[in-house]
Amino acid sequence: MKVQKIIFSIAIACFILTGCKNEAPEEVKKENVSLAISGMTCEIGCAKTIQSKLSKKEGVLGAKVIFTDSIANIEFDANKTSKEDLIAFVSGIAGGELYKASESFNKVKTSNKAHICSDACKDSCEMKAKKTPCKEDCKMDCCADKKS
Repeated sequence: MKVQKIIFSIAIACFILTGCKNEAPEEVKKENVSLAISGMTCEIGCAKTIQSKLSKKEGVLGAKVIFTDSIANIEFDANKTSKEDLIAFVSGIAGGELYKASESFNKVKTSNKAHICSDACKDSCEMKAKKTPCKEDCKMDCCADKKS
């Protein structure tokens, strides 16, 4: 009986010692990407929803969606997600029916409200897709350069 208790104690000690390995935490590889997002129609419903969902996605360290510029600025851990994954994630929000995301290679200056957009954004602009002229109150980047 004493031998069984000793063997049982040794077995538990071995499990505890091998189960408590100190693994070095993986280093965060921070990267930034700006995504041009078409299909947003309002700041509260669209932009805030996209920003909220991005902020909760694994690997995203910070996200800011700027409705007036149709841009999402995202800081992420490249070890956990990628630019392509983020583009697919944003495009898939709301079942993939509402938004279209693409990488924006132009930086948006939010201080002076400059409307700078990538060619990919302009190509996917819903006004262009519907072949309708830009409305006077349209805030989409692809319409910004058509207004005087």
